[in-house]
Amino acid sequence: MQATRIIAIRHGETAWNATARLQGHRDIPLNELGLWQAAQAAQALADEPVAHIYSSDLQRAYQTAQAVAQVTGAPLTAESGLRERCFGVYEGRTFQELEVEQPEVALRWRQRDPEFTPEGGESLIMLRDRVSSTVDRLAALHPGELIVLTAHGGVLDVLYRLATRQEVQAPRTWELGNAAINRLLWTPQGLGLVGWADSRHLENTARDEIFS
Repeated sequence: MQATRIIAIRHGETAWNATARLQGHRDIPLNELGLWQAAQAAQALADEPVAHIYSSDLQRAYQTAQAVAQVTGAPLTAESGLRERCFGVYEGRTFQELEVEQPEVALRWRQRDPEFTPEGGESLIMLRDRVSSTVDRLAALHPGELIVLTAHGGVLDVLYRLATRQEVQAPRTWELGNAAINRLLWTPQGLGLVGWADSRHLENTARDEIFS
């Protein structure tokens, strides 16, 4: 089976990114900078032979995907399996607020406890399994082709870990910038890393927030 090439893009910036609020499944739109970042990413992919674009159905990712679709002419499909991790009752909060109000929760979060599940939300293991199965399913539809995935920081973090064979609790040392371009290769044996965090098209405007 031929490999599927993947370009994975985190959505452009939102107002909640700028204030470091946990977005999760909250449907927050791109802000003015985010719309610009999406347009810049789209232009950077103008000459790529994109067969299909798959986007999280949350509007910050879907708006980013729409910009890419407009430039490349590739078909676009919303895919709920590419949503950000659900943070449950903590959505809309900042990590600094959690550190003050619920330090035991903040500690488990900071230590990347794989089993920690926010009330009404997902654990890191649940997120990994969801993202892995979604990407396997989508990539298998496009052997020998190039697809674009537009998603979220947590999703991109999972993709990097899968491609580099790192556990969900390993400390993160890689960037997850808004609208940066990340390249992977998929085969039935798994993901491989080709290139990561290319943000030259953004002229140093990308943010790297932990919680997107």
